[in-house]
Amino acid sequence: MSIITQKLFLRFPKSETEKPVVCQLVRDYELEINIFRAQVNADDEGYLAIDVTGDEQKFAEAMEFLRSLGVMIDPINKGVRWHEDKCVQCTNCTVHCPTGALSVKDRESMAMQFTESLCIECLNCLTNCPYGACTSAF
Repeated sequence: MSIITQKLFLRFPKSETEKPVVCQLVRDYELEINIFRAQVNADDEGYLAIDVTGDEQKFAEAMEFLRSLGVMIDPINKGVRWHEDKCVQCTNCTVHCPTGALSVKDRESMAMQFTESLCIECLNCLTNCPYGACTSAF
């Protein structure tokens, strides 16, 4: 038995937002779920940022279950997005980012970078970016 933990960003279609999907993941697939953020928007689409821990085989089965419901699974991205094309390298976000997920990658050009694996979705970047380079699904 191999135990894994993975961060996931899930997008639920309108037809699945009122179903106890997380309950099923816990009960039927014996997964531990840590919910970071959740939202159902005005169009009734659902968004969920979670940490999932469990047996590798049951995890794979659970992902197939989610896909069968039409849930889009993104194992890399989170609810926070950095739009490089909107960033003017003002670096205002870097002092507000507690983990260094947003940082200066090149001091000479002051080019910024977003290291998604360091992001804890505190959303400080959203409120502190005057140019809208940081956005959230939530």
